Amino acid sequence: MVRKGLVSFVLLGAAGTAHAGDKPLYQPAPAWIAAAPLPDAAKLTDADPALVLNDVQQRVNAGQVWAYADQATRIVSPQMLTQLGTVQLPWQPDEGDLIVHKAEIIRGSEHIDLLVGGQGFEVLRREEQLEQLQINGTLTATMTVRGLRVGDVLRLSYSVTSKDKVLGGNAQTFVPLIAAPARVGFARVRLSWPSAAPLRWRSYADGATPKVSKRNGFDELEVTLPLPKPAELPTDAPVRFQKLQILEATSFADWQSVSAALGPLYATDGTIAPGSPLAGEVDKIKAVSSDPRTRAALALRLVQDEIRYLFEGMNGGNYTPQAAADTWTRRYGDCKAKTLLLLALLHALGVEAEPVAANTGMGDLVAQRLPSAGAFDHVLVRATIGGQSLWLDGTGSGTRLADLDDTPPFRTVLPLRAGGAGLMPLPMHAPARPMMETTIDFDQRAGLSLPTPVTVTVIMRGQMAETIRAMSSQANKEQLDEMGQGMVSGLLGDALVVDRKLSYDAETATATAVASGIISSPWKLEERRYRIPLDRIVSSGQFEVDRARPAWKDIPVTTAPAPFAAVMRTRVRLPGQGVGFTLEGDQTLPARLAGVPMTRKVTFAGGEVLVEDRMSGDAAEVAPADVPAARAQMALAKTRLLEMLAPADYPPRWKIAAAAGKNGFAPILAVYGKQIADEPEETLGYVNRASFLGGIWDWKGAEADLGKAIAIEPTAALYLSRARMRTAQGNDKGALADAQAALALDPGSTAATNLIASLRFRAGEQAAALALIDERIAAGGKAKQGFVMEKAELLGEAGRVDEGIRLMDEEIRVTPGNEALLNSRCWLKGTRNVALDTALKDCTRAIEIAENPSNIYDSRAMVYFRMGRMEEALADLDAALEVSPMQGSSLFLRGVVRRRTGDTKGAEADLAAARLMWPRVDEDYARYGIKP
Repeated sequence: MVRKGLVSFVLLGAAGTAHAGDKPLYQPAPAWIAAAPLPDAAKLTDADPALVLNDVQQRVNAGQVWAYADQATRIVSPQMLTQLGTVQLPWQPDEGDLIVHKAEIIRGSEHIDLLVGGQGFEVLRREEQLEQLQINGTLTATMTVRGLRVGDVLRLSYSVTSKDKVLGGNAQTFVPLIAAPARVGFARVRLSWPSAAPLRWRSYADGATPKVSKRNGFDELEVTLPLPKPAELPTDAPVRFQKLQILEATSFADWQSVSAALGPLYATDGTIAPGSPLAGEVDKIKAVSSDPRTRAALALRLVQDEIRYLFEGMNGGNYTPQAAADTWTRRYGDCKAKTLLLLALLHALGVEAEPVAANTGMGDLVAQRLPSAGAFDHVLVRATIGGQSLWLDGTGSGTRLADLDDTPPFRTVLPLRAGGAGLMPLPMHAPARPMMETTIDFDQRAGLSLPTPVTVTVIMRGQMAETIRAMSSQANKEQLDEMGQGMVSGLLGDALVVDRKLSYDAETATATAVASGIISSPWKLEERRYRIPLDRIVSSGQFEVDRARPAWKDIPVTTAPAPFAAVMRTRVRLPGQGVGFTLEGDQTLPARLAGVPMTRKVTFAGGEVLVEDRMSGDAAEVAPADVPAARAQMALAKTRLLEMLAPADYPPRWKIAAAAGKNGFAPILAVYGKQIADEPEETLGYVNRASFLGGIWDWKGAEADLGKAIAIEPTAALYLSRARMRTAQGNDKGALADAQAALALDPGSTAATNLIASLRFRAGEQAAALALIDERIAAGGKAKQGFVMEKAELLGEAGRVDEGIRLMDEEIRVTPGNEALLNSRCWLKGTRNVALDTALKDCTRAIEIAENPSNIYDSRAMVYFRMGRMEEALADLDAALEVSPMQGSSLFLRGVVRRRTGDTKGAEADLAAARLMWPRVDEDYARYGIKP
């Protein structure tokens, strides 16, 4: 059912006419019209509003509404010329007439009549809302305005009459009231009706103070427009606090008379003929069960699943439903048709039921309005079983037996009965079944700092399930990939998804989407403990309620526009059967948080933790007096977010890698293997697996995968990655070949140039290596500093330390305060054991200005080591590893320091870790004259 009313600047009738026509009439304006003043078009300037005139006048008489509009618009731009160059006037011929009074162009003092000589409008049938699944029978009178120019004023004066027989002689109308900041030269709304007629009117908008008078036996009211700008409301205010920007009038005495007018339209006697197809459907349902709830559920499923939605507004169909048998035969219908069909089925099944009208968006406001059929835009069924009301909506989807007690968000409804009925509150509660259940399953058994296999399962009901239902049978692999990637990434960020599946269970009306893959570890190292957040509800919740304004202090807060239910589960499978892991934060939640009912259940056993958070929103309100407490409650909950903590002595990755053995990483490798198997001709799978293998220091395995990727699509980045793997294994010749291949593909690569220089330098080609670097330094640009630092390092290795320091001095003089340059000079002096006092100053200064000083702490530790200040060196190395626990150079030097200070066990552990991370670390430090 579509609520009717007047739309700004284009008038539509609000009822029907006894003399409807399918062609426009051309007549003068009726005598009761009060002519509006039209400004002198020749005197209009760019400062004047483009809308020169918007005069709306209506007369309600004997159940008919005559809606008159006089509009004049100044064409101020080519865009507006395009928009208004074709006039369109819609009306419904089965309800009333379109009467054109005037159409003209005003150009200065000239008035050009657009209707002269028999010119007029052409009539089109335009189902403009067909894409919204509506057929309303609207005709549209169109005119292409010939000769219209920028600067002209286009004036149209016309009426639409309307009268709806269904309303039993009653009339209703709703007139929009223009308000600031809209600008208009002259605007008003004028309404008149016989003084003896029982018409009531109401204006809700701020500043709308109609002038009331009597004239020639008619009562009149007039509102001058535009109204003041509406008072701002908080976005979370209940709908009933909104002030409709309309003037409405009705002849209905009360809601009972509205109910009585519409109730007979839903009579079901004789609607299902014996032996008809519909009778057969009734018999099938009866054969399934004698339980009235089961029968009601099956009848509702039949209407929802077998009848597609299509609004039918033709031939009085705005309020009148099509016959139930026609709906079944056509297999389409709107809310009226579906409701009548469902009522017929339920009555035939012995279930007590009646139609009820509702407003889908403003049900909370209905009780404050004048009684009218136009206050509603929807109709559904109220069934009564065992003394309990069930609200059954044929236009819904996926409703099953378990959902029968669910309540729609309409808050107020009007039962439609032949004898009439008053408004009825519709109390709301959370749905029995969650609309969405999300489960995230992390498999951390291989280790906390490693890539994490993850599976995300989302179970959906309602409209989302219907969407998935269509996709599950039609989606191609690319669409499934996109869906799976989006689902996991939306919850967890960047992810590699290798498997995805959609399914739909018609019996439960449930869709399930499953996606699995791998993500970076969700565990973070904080305060020397690995932690993982287990809360996904409170952390994302908000209760940012603003009631500071005096005008808002008594307005409640809506927690949700409609009842809802959702479940979020997080499961983490832990290494070592979870021994030593602990929970921190709230393991239970308040009964209501920010006004929303919530429950939390935590299970920690068998080497895994499972957190289930359930929200069951009943669309309740938070009273103004309770807002401060609710805000404080949310703030407190956010300080106690649930986390899991690993044991304080949880082993570092190198120990995990060393102890894992051949099959220790099987779940992770299986994910990468699946990606490669699915796309063997793509490089990404090999690159991803190589990255993981490099991360656990399987140099040989990583090199092999990079080789396969290079064979498919060689890039500079891939060659450089393989060069590192080869260097780690002592294959400098192969590494040099890869670096040169990378440089050939990317001649500007700084990394390739530096690697070639260092490899050639250590192969005995010192002059050639330095010449290569000098060439890049001479080229200047942003990469120059990197090449300067590389050359200084090579000069130090060649025994030309002073020359290297002078090179650094000059660069720092040009760019003082550069942390990278300061650190490089500190490192050069420390590794070559020269000018240690100034080296210490360089490092300290660099630490002070760096955001992440872990590598600078490492450099200063080298200086302290050279000075023999082992305690300070150890402190800096600890600081470096606190920030970057996988910094192999710091582990190696700490091993050296520990051995020299008597900590043999700690030294061996550090040295073993450093050698795993870089097999040639002893060789590197031997160049500095440092051996364990």
